[in-house]
Amino acid sequence: MRRTLLTLALLLAAGLLLLWALGGLDGVAGLARDAQRAAQNAMAGTLRALRAGEAGALAALLALAFGYGVAHAAGPGHGKMLIGGYGAATLVRLVPLAVIALAAGLAQATTAVLLVHGGIAVFDWTRAELTTLGEGALTQASTAAIGLVGLWLVFRGARRLLRGSVPSPGCAASPQVHAEGAECCGHRHGPSAAEVAALTGWRDAAMLVGAIALRPCTGAVFLLILTWRMEIPVAGILGTYAMGLGTAIITAGVAALAVTARDGALLWSGRFGTIRGLAPLLELGFGLLVALLALQALRAGL
Repeated sequence: MRRTLLTLALLLAAGLLLLWALGGLDGVAGLARDAQRAAQNAMAGTLRALRAGEAGALAALLALAFGYGVAHAAGPGHGKMLIGGYGAATLVRLVPLAVIALAAGLAQATTAVLLVHGGIAVFDWTRAELTTLGEGALTQASTAAIGLVGLWLVFRGARRLLRGSVPSPGCAASPQVHAEGAECCGHRHGPSAAEVAALTGWRDAAMLVGAIALRPCTGAVFLLILTWRMEIPVAGILGTYAMGLGTAIITAGVAALAVTARDGALLWSGRFGTIRGLAPLLELGFGLLVALLALQALRAGL
């Protein structure tokens, strides 16, 4: 059963990557943008109802904000690119990576809150100035940080490939065994989980969260500015964290697919006796992909 699930995840991930490379997911991105605009327009009306004291208005706002976050994450985004690439590139387990996805979504919401409330209260910035900073310098900084994480994965994968610190093909083909660094042939064939699964260290977790959190969500900035002007700032803050949660759920789903597809690749490579070089090659290859996509985004000003 597990083998079947891992194989299906691998095929699904490969199919999605192929569709993305051929431009087949552009329609999904368009639908996501339409959904965001619809949710944003609906939130404006809900805020008026909230300010008027209508019952259920706050719950409606949080639901719309959550939906906006889901739609925002369903489109093209740097957070999914980083989390998915990291999950595919390393032997990190799903639960820690999903927790990182949640933390990154909430940290991104915190960045938006600090930008808007700090910018208005301390510097008296206008909406144009806040939007320019959020969509300009902070977005570029986030993209650059994601690119640096990708380069770090490239370096680490290349180093491990040269050192040969990967599981032996003579062992069982289970990626779980190799991720644990177990002794399957009377001796140890690789580093332990603490040495291989990158997310066991707080530095990698901080890099992932920090790179994503630098870029505030445009919809959150809009909501926070509007609620500040309407003198209902708490509603804006709560809505912003609802957005972050919606984004995190989609990102966690991407993490789940990346991790299971990676395990599927390790499973089949082990069956064909080629697992020795696959783990560091995945790290090097997906790290390079993340770095190149970040560079492309920087050049395009995204």
